[in-house]
Amino acid sequence: MPSSRSRGREIAIQALYRLDLNPDTTAEEIDRFLAARLRGNATVSFARRLVGGVRERLTELDAELDSRSERWRVSRMAATDRAILRLGLHELLHGDVPGPVAVNEAIELAKRYGTEASATFVAGILGRVLAERPAAAGG
Repeated sequence: MPSSRSRGREIAIQALYRLDLNPDTTAEEIDRFLAARLRGNATVSFARRLVGGVRERLTELDAELDSRSERWRVSRMAATDRAILRLGLHELLHGDVPGPVAVNEAIELAKRYGTEASATFVAGILGRVLAERPAAAGG
């Protein structure tokens, strides 16, 4: 059974996927989506912070991902991989968990929601960011 934060991340990537495919989705619709799928105010709040943080920093996150991924622009990535990478990078750069935890959580989401190659792809990109940012690696 996943922890409440892992479950919050899982539903947050679903919300980010939805936003990616339907950019006109309102904040209220996302709030209802999160609240309908998560139990506990703390978990809903955590997922809201993740989705809100990715939305706020989308340009920064995509530029960082573009600079780290070889042969793949963010716009060409599978939507599930894009959502997972954006969330993982946001947590790595701006979250309250140690860098390796953020990367591992993203890899687990990629295994569950992506293709056979997604976990390796996510690990490669986020691993490069982690390796290049010693401050993030320490938590």
